[in-house]
Amino acid sequence: MDKLDAKYGAAHKQQHILAIDDEPVILNSLKSIIGSDTYKFSGITSGAGALRYLGAHEAPDLILLDVEMPEMNGYTLIQELKKDPKTVDIPVIFLTSKSDDESELEGLTLGAVDYIKKPPPPQLLLKRIQVHLLVESQKHTLMAQQEELKNFNANLLSMVEDRTAMVVELKNAMLQTIAELVEFRDDITGGHLARTQAYLRVMLAEMTKQNVYEKEIADWDVNLILQSAQLHDVGKIAIPDNILKKPGKLTDAEFKEIKDHTLFGKDIIEKIQTNTTEQTFLEYARVFAISHHEKWDGSGYPSGSNGEEIPLLGRIMAIVDVYDALVSVRPYKKAFSHEETVNIIVESKGKHFDPVLVDVFTGVTGRFEEIAKLYRKNSDSDV
Repeated sequence: MDKLDAKYGAAHKQQHILAIDDEPVILNSLKSIIGSDTYKFSGITSGAGALRYLGAHEAPDLILLDVEMPEMNGYTLIQELKKDPKTVDIPVIFLTSKSDDESELEGLTLGAVDYIKKPPPPQLLLKRIQVHLLVESQKHTLMAQQEELKNFNANLLSMVEDRTAMVVELKNAMLQTIAELVEFRDDITGGHLARTQAYLRVMLAEMTKQNVYEKEIADWDVNLILQSAQLHDVGKIAIPDNILKKPGKLTDAEFKEIKDHTLFGKDIIEKIQTNTTEQTFLEYARVFAISHHEKWDGSGYPSGSNGEEIPLLGRIMAIVDVYDALVSVRPYKKAFSHEETVNIIVESKGKHFDPVLVDVFTGVTGRFEEIAKLYRKNSDSDV
């Protein structure tokens, strides 16, 4: 027994061969050749009988099929086999006395794996059967391996997604903790970060809708921007309590120190940037921190930049930040009404604020008022 025989015999003990031929003599001859400890052999004398048999029994591992049979010939039968999911993948070998090339081509075209002329030499027939069963076995093994690999990749992807979600969740939790720490120290502006984030979302959506600064915002990751906006006042962590929490108006010297929170914020974020590969999120945060108090006419701080020298994120945050400061109560001032606040921002168009962004703001002031009322209602209900 050669290597193919050994491998085949060991791996495919008692595989089932079904022969379909209208001549009982042929079936008996095939049984004497094939029937052994290696194979289980069954013989059927008609195409219709074969279909009934296949419908009632487990599918065989290989079919030997005669071409010329009454009522239903082999070509018609193989077409029926290829329509049925139960039998479509069973390898079919034609055994026929038809020896012309056209008949062989037709049989192979219909889905047969081989075409053997009658009478077949016994050893040749056995070898052909072994080869095709081995190919079929290897095909199923490969399919099983592919399915296993597919499942492995799916599980691996799921694990990566779960781990990524955990990292994102941890980052968001740390970010929220830092933001809450800033608000805890600067408790007179409680809720400021959440409100400015909500206002910012409205502004960004309206800018996209109106195609305002569309080239600049085309590559922005809005979700990261909204998250990073929570760090725009992170520099206040470095401001002394006696200034940060002073209930009255600040002196010039104290106000100068308060203004340094923009520089402290930039420094804090840049230190984080040196220790991580995550740069996009932190760069958004750095820009917010350093530029949200700059003014369009150059009278802002810390650098006195003007016009489009001021980063666009800073110009947007300037409107958002001022709106929230004006409509909120402070120890040194009452809350302005929504209408008064809108008028102040509009009057500062081209002075404090980017005129193009003020036009965007005037189109969504109703949304700003809704957000302010919602957070005020939630704050009152928590008291």
